[in-house]
Amino acid sequence: MPVGASFWRKLLAYAGPGFLISVGYMDPGNWATDLAGGARFGYTLISVILISNFMAMLVQHLAVKLGVATGRDLAQACRDHYSKRVAVSLWVLCELAIAAMDLAELLGSAVALKLLFGLPILWGCLITSVDVLLILYLQNKGFRRIEAVVIALVATIGGCFAIEMFLVKPDLLGVAAGAIPKLEIVTNPQMLYIAIGIIGATVMPHNLYLHSSIVQTRKHAPNQAGRREAIRYGTLDSCIALTAALFVNGAILVLAAAVFHNPQYSDVADIEDAHRLLTPLLGVTGASLLFALALLASGQSSTLTGTLAGQIVMEGFLNIRLRPWVRRLITRGLAIVPAMIVIGFFGEGATGELLIASQVILSLQLPFAIVPLIAFTRDKRKMGVFANGRFITTLAWVTAGVVIVLNVKLLVDVASMGFG
Repeated sequence: MPVGASFWRKLLAYAGPGFLISVGYMDPGNWATDLAGGARFGYTLISVILISNFMAMLVQHLAVKLGVATGRDLAQACRDHYSKRVAVSLWVLCELAIAAMDLAELLGSAVALKLLFGLPILWGCLITSVDVLLILYLQNKGFRRIEAVVIALVATIGGCFAIEMFLVKPDLLGVAAGAIPKLEIVTNPQMLYIAIGIIGATVMPHNLYLHSSIVQTRKHAPNQAGRREAIRYGTLDSCIALTAALFVNGAILVLAAAVFHNPQYSDVADIEDAHRLLTPLLGVTGASLLFALALLASGQSSTLTGTLAGQIVMEGFLNIRLRPWVRRLITRGLAIVPAMIVIGFFGEGATGELLIASQVILSLQLPFAIVPLIAFTRDKRKMGVFANGRFITTLAWVTAGVVIVLNVKLLVDVASMGFG
């Protein structure tokens, strides 16, 4: 970056990694949890989306700091710091989270293909699985090409939902009231299950590994001032991108609350049902088509970042480098098997519940990524002058504590009531 470059030129130079991260916050798993939350509980869970997004901004900031200040991504830092047994255990947990995320992407894209072209879900899963060819092509063209494609897909998603919000005309007072957290979210097991799914779909563990790595693709001066500038602009990039993700997440829940939250349609938590009912309930031709197009863009954009995260995690924890197509086949295989089994036994109607369950798995794995990230970024031996101050450290530990407590509460409810 030339000395004396303007603010906007610097922002454009550093822009990109944040948008790759943001797609993980609006992937098909978010759709399932947001639709379920809006249809069943109206605008109440908007507060969970807001809180989750602030959590995301904080932890992604820490990921940027770790990558820029140390030159190591989170997976590499774990391998450096922990014993081999602990590092391998963390790798296994992270792979489970990536498999759950890949399952959501696979099902979301397959559902979108069904809605747009009438393809059966199983065929859609198989077609979506070959997207490894697109990823290999983009990787050969350079990292900026991947970023450009993802930004275009994110813009498509945002544009579709901007139109949907205009058509829906939600209750603005209801939306504002929903932004205020309520105790009922914690005390109601059904509501808590969806809330934790939203957190799992929003603050995604694989994004912490991914962001701490790809932020290093931006060149900066090899000194303290250069690293400080890279952290500042990298954080700004991710905050802007996550604000876009907040709009999409909120729009999905608001759409479901405005259209489906009534005694007749409150059980609409399935993406296909929402697509089928949107046009007749709104009385606007094309509302369902916009919904399906946004879903397809969501699935395809998030699958790109999922592949990158898988490569970074395996290389970082195990120092093993696989060809991208081999890595992609492994993650797709782990996602296809449970999808095929569930769809084969329970039918295509089970995809909605499977999507929500995948996001709860992500939330349960999240502490195993957040805790090391906080520990490393507060360590002055690793971070030097960029170590977290007391205020940021406190906020970060509170975030981790909230996630852990909610997960424990969920597990207790599942064990005692058999809910799920």
